[in-house]
Amino acid sequence: MKWCQRFAKEQQPTFLEMTEFIQNPLWKTFHQYLQAAYETQPQFAYSGCSMRPGWNVKYSKAGKSLCTLYPETGRFTALIVVGRKEMPQAEEILPVLTLETQELFRQTKTGQGAKWLMLSIHSVSMLEDAVKLISLRRKPKHQINMEDCINENRQNNALSAAGQTRSLCAEND
Repeated sequence: MKWCQRFAKEQQPTFLEMTEFIQNPLWKTFHQYLQAAYETQPQFAYSGCSMRPGWNVKYSKAGKSLCTLYPETGRFTALIVVGRKEMPQAEEILPVLTLETQELFRQTKTGQGAKWLMLSIHSVSMLEDAVKLISLRRKPKHQINMEDCINENRQNNALSAAGQTRSLCAEND
C-alpha cells in the first residue's frame, strides 16, 4: 500500500506510524540530527500535490525551510531547495557529493534561480549529502557528527529491545 493511501487527510499519522511504514533506521537518525543540530521540531503537513500526495514532515528554522521529508517504503525522500544565494556554494561542493546527487543536481531544472532537489535517502552517503545541502541554506546551531547519530541510533535500537533509552546525538565540542 502506498503512503498516500495509508492515512487520509483527516487522519494525521504519528511519528511512530511513519517510522514503521518506512522501516529504515536513517529516518530516525535524520530526525535526531535535525532536531539536535538546528533546535527545531518537525511539523506534520498534508499535501494534495500530485507528485507527492499524503502526509509529510517539514523542518524549518527562523522562517527558512530546511527540508520536507516524504515517507516511502524502505526509504524516504528529502526535498531540499537550493536557492539563488546557495547555488554557487552548492556547485562548489558538488564534487564531494555522491555521483547520484551530482547527477540529480545536473538534471534538475533551475526555476527562478533555485533547484528543488528530491533526494532519495536510502543510504548513509545520501543522508550525508542531504545534511551538506541543508547546511548551505542555514548553518546548524550545533555541530553534530552524523556518524555519532548513526551509531547512537543503532545502540538505541538494541536498548529499546531491552526496555532502555539514551539521549539524542552528542554535540561536538
